[in-house]
Amino acid sequence: MKDNVKVGLLGLGTVGTGVVKMIQNHQEQLVHQVGCPVSIKKVLVKNPDKVRDVELDSSLLTTDPYEVINDPDIDVIVEVIGGIEETRKYIIDALNLKKQVVTANKDLIALHGSELQKVAAENGCDLLYEASVAGGVPIIKGLADGLASDKIQKIMGIVNGTTNYILTKMTKDGLSYETALKDAQDLGFAEADPTSDVEGLDAARKMAILARLAFSMEIELDDVSVSGISSVSKDDLKYGSMLGYTMKLIGYANQEDERAEVSVQPTFLENDHPLASVHDEYNAVYVYGEAVGETMFYGPGAGSLPTATSIVSDVLAVVKNMRLGVNGHSVLAPQFERQLKQADERFAKYFIRLHVRDEVGAFSELTKLFSTHSISFEKILQLPLEEEGLAEIVIVTHKASMENYQNVLSQVNDLNVVKAVESFYRVEGDGTK
Repeated sequence: MKDNVKVGLLGLGTVGTGVVKMIQNHQEQLVHQVGCPVSIKKVLVKNPDKVRDVELDSSLLTTDPYEVINDPDIDVIVEVIGGIEETRKYIIDALNLKKQVVTANKDLIALHGSELQKVAAENGCDLLYEASVAGGVPIIKGLADGLASDKIQKIMGIVNGTTNYILTKMTKDGLSYETALKDAQDLGFAEADPTSDVEGLDAARKMAILARLAFSMEIELDDVSVSGISSVSKDDLKYGSMLGYTMKLIGYANQEDERAEVSVQPTFLENDHPLASVHDEYNAVYVYGEAVGETMFYGPGAGSLPTATSIVSDVLAVVKNMRLGVNGHSVLAPQFERQLKQADERFAKYFIRLHVRDEVGAFSELTKLFSTHSISFEKILQLPLEEEGLAEIVIVTHKASMENYQNVLSQVNDLNVVKAVESFYRVEGDGTK
């Protein structure tokens, strides 16, 4: 039995620094948890001479990843460098050397998680990735352990702090998208190139991971329907508010009869939905289980110490397994064959905002088109526009199939009375509570 577990760290950026601080400062607690000291043996860095916000002997630093991976004294590799193909090779090589691996790399897990878990199992190793989704929120363990006996039916989540911050500022402070994005960049919540966040790609990777785990099905990243928030306007939020809704970028995963759907899209939530009150950079995941009902996981979605907390918790889980001799035994093959819902099997309510000619019979033409595709109206707003002869019409539909909804969207611009479709979003709830 190991009497001193050695950790090799790939990366010493914001999160890696947090990991070092937690291991150094919480040593007494770590020993109490696992029964032996846990220490940093070697750290991969780009620049050994860089001044850092953590005390580490220079002899522990290296610019060669294989000085970490190949070190025979190192038991656990913690990967926080990001990237995909090169990092994938590092992790496979580490697993083949019987190293336990903990990663925060959502991109890698979303694309290659199944392959890496298989390599880990073949080598009797753990591959844990709690920090890959929602930073300091323990949603992975919640699904894998806490709710393992239940059948998960649906997951709805705010899993990207950048977009949640932007939408919060647009909603509460009346900022434009561009101003809110700049604020997020100035505060370090958004990257200089925010595309991955604002176009929903970051959230899509996280939802692929969650859906794969929750539904025990081989969900791929390409299976996630994705749209972002860059086209959301203050007018959209204003009209949504008038109807009793708050907008969030929502990751949505649902399964019925072992057929799944997964999406990320701007969504109007009824104001009293628990996710509607999650503001700024915080994350939250709402889980519906057949037995447990509704549960919600909430907390900081990013940051040095919150993310490091998840990583070090995974390290402790790995060490406990080492001391029990059960590493690599927790990986389960998917229970269900990958089956995705088709457009005629996916149902939701929708918000559609139109600029329409303000003339007799205009609304009748709209009604006829929607009725032809079996879509009825739950709510309607009609307001005059400054441009003479036009009106703003906002429609919230009853539940309709995605197939019928897409058919309406493809045909509504062909109506002579419609000047433009300004926006369209998914809706959850009726907005009246």
